[in-house]
Amino acid sequence: MLKRKNKEAEKKREKAIEKLVKKMTLDEKIAMVHGATLFNSGAVERLGIPGIVTSDGPMGVRAEFMEDRWLPAGNQDDMVSYLPSNSALASSWNKELAHTVGYVLGAEARGRGKDVILAPGINIKRDPRCGRNFEYMSEDPCLTAALAVPFIQGVQENDVAACVKHFAANVQETDRSMVDETIDERTLYEIYLPAFKAAVQEGDSYSIMGAYNKINGFHCCENKRLLDGILREEWGYDGAVISDWGGIHKTKEAAECSIDLEMSVFPDFDDYKLANPLKELIQKGEISEAVVDAKVRNLLRMMYRLKMIGPKKESRKAGTYNAPAHREAALRTAQESMILLKNEDQVLPLDPKKIKKLVVIGANAATLHANGGGSAEIKALYEICPLAGIKMYLGGNTQVEYVKGYYVPEKLQESDVSWQATSVDDEKGIEVGQAVRDESSEQANARHRRDAEERLKAQEREQAEIHEKNEKLFAQAIEAAKDADAVIFVGGLNHEFDVEGFDRPDMKLPYEQDLLIDALLQVRKDIVLTFVGGSPVEMPWREQAKTILWSYYAGMETGNAFAKIIFGEVNPSGKLAETFPTRYEDCVTAKNGQFGVWGKITLEEGPYFGYRHFDRQHIAPAFCFGHGLSYTEYEYSGLTMKKEKGRDIKLTFSVKNIGKRAGAEIVQVYIAPISARTARPDKELKAFAKVELGAGKSKKVSLTLKQEDFAYFDESLHKFVTDAGDYEILVGASCEDIRLRGIATLS
Repeated sequence: MLKRKNKEAEKKREKAIEKLVKKMTLDEKIAMVHGATLFNSGAVERLGIPGIVTSDGPMGVRAEFMEDRWLPAGNQDDMVSYLPSNSALASSWNKELAHTVGYVLGAEARGRGKDVILAPGINIKRDPRCGRNFEYMSEDPCLTAALAVPFIQGVQENDVAACVKHFAANVQETDRSMVDETIDERTLYEIYLPAFKAAVQEGDSYSIMGAYNKINGFHCCENKRLLDGILREEWGYDGAVISDWGGIHKTKEAAECSIDLEMSVFPDFDDYKLANPLKELIQKGEISEAVVDAKVRNLLRMMYRLKMIGPKKESRKAGTYNAPAHREAALRTAQESMILLKNEDQVLPLDPKKIKKLVVIGANAATLHANGGGSAEIKALYEICPLAGIKMYLGGNTQVEYVKGYYVPEKLQESDVSWQATSVDDEKGIEVGQAVRDESSEQANARHRRDAEERLKAQEREQAEIHEKNEKLFAQAIEAAKDADAVIFVGGLNHEFDVEGFDRPDMKLPYEQDLLIDALLQVRKDIVLTFVGGSPVEMPWREQAKTILWSYYAGMETGNAFAKIIFGEVNPSGKLAETFPTRYEDCVTAKNGQFGVWGKITLEEGPYFGYRHFDRQHIAPAFCFGHGLSYTEYEYSGLTMKKEKGRDIKLTFSVKNIGKRAGAEIVQVYIAPISARTARPDKELKAFAKVELGAGKSKKVSLTLKQEDFAYFDESLHKFVTDAGDYEILVGASCEDIRLRGIATLS
């Protein structure tokens, strides 16, 4: 009955959409398919059709900007909840939490009057140096898809569209607008597309954003194979496709493929490719008006789903922002996202009662990260840094001494100028931030390349200043560490390195942190090393360190989460959603040189990057995919496998907390083909669960592997196929820490 009612409602909606399209003039249709301000599309007031109001981004709703320039509007009512990054969320491996964070983001977007929130970012992490990795979830498509679906559903429960991005294979920031990526079909379908397919088919994402890059010769926002062949025809998608800001380069190509709304960084809105240039081609008879009708239908369909128009308009949710429950969700996510990488001799947790003097060392202890990184930046209601969280937790009976430890040039710490304003500086008009389109794509690309080179040179010039300042700061830190009851180092990265538009020059800790850590370990073997960052770093001192705690950008409650974990109120449960290599040279992209290159790159490694590469080449990473420790220990036992419905395989096993603290274990299931007929990764993640257990308690865990979990993409047949044969089923605490094994036979 429900299905029949839904189909009837869909028919009514489609009829209403057709009526609107027929009533519209060409000018009105054209107005709908391109930006009218930097974040809004055009309205058709005569027919009661509003413009679509969009906003970045994945870590919170971005501050308000002027309509025609990249300058903050200067409001005092656009401060919002600063949510953990997608990398932090993925480290929780918690689907229910992904839904909660999505719901909070959707509520805040709706509360700020937005229709589309440009999130989540679900591109696969191919190389650890990618400047935008902190916005993405994982190197693994299974984990990414599993978390993206509930996140999207949470957002859209607030009558706000998620705009899942960037479709597809946005794997580097270097030359991001023009780089041409050669990708074979099998790699595309097995690695870079599954999370997007799940987002639209399972998550029902109302919109999707096209990427900047080219795939096999064609820009993603003008790519008929990608947008028409795969997204529309193979996946049956009927939602709205929005360009990344400035992602469209050619009018005819964009008009004749399934991109519905063009947005850009320039204020010449009537000259966008899908504005007057499109109208002129239609009037000349070179393009059919029907292509615009199709785009308008998709946008109207999204509007109906959001209750922007139609019979349910009066029941649209209002949303809210900065609610206490949102801060609670941010704290819980931060706590579950932090990863205990190492803890020899149980240095952690620290006992506050035994600490009279605590020394905290490191610039990241007192650094705020919300207003940085590119389009993920937000104006946070507040942000608690690690130092503040530690002091708030301990109170006045413990002396907490802060020593900066290493020097960060001031301009790298804070900026009150929008990054877009500086990124278009060479094109600015009368005022800063007002971009003027006065150069070709090739000229713009050459300018961006010069900017990247100048950025690297500036960092090199600053190195001498950093070295000079650090000599004194190092001495102060080492002296302070000697007579403290406990020492905590807080280092890592910041949004000078984890940033949109640029890739990191290497995988090393900046500001000579490695030198300081080496020196501190000489005087304090029990030092607690903690880090905040958005992507892996080399840790050449890790064998000497007893304790390493890693946090991605974990939002407004970062400091409180730090303190609760360090002092044992919260048991860490996060696990790595990406591999931490020992050194960058171990990565496949370092070996084949196909990353951070201008012009063209070939993803010649296929699926063999991340843990798949380290498995295949028998290279030991510093910390493997899925790794993360706890203050307790877990025991696995009793794996049984049973076929269901003739296709699926149900796994059942027990997990027991054999320690003295309550905790949560993330159990992971990998499939390893035995005598595969075609080349396959040694093992691949196919299922997981987060299991909460009291001290001494055990639970039975049931997970189901579907037949498609055993499949690979056959390029000759252009479909996924599953070979008969034996497959080893691996159940473990990480991709290397396998606890249970079994054999599944598919006939």
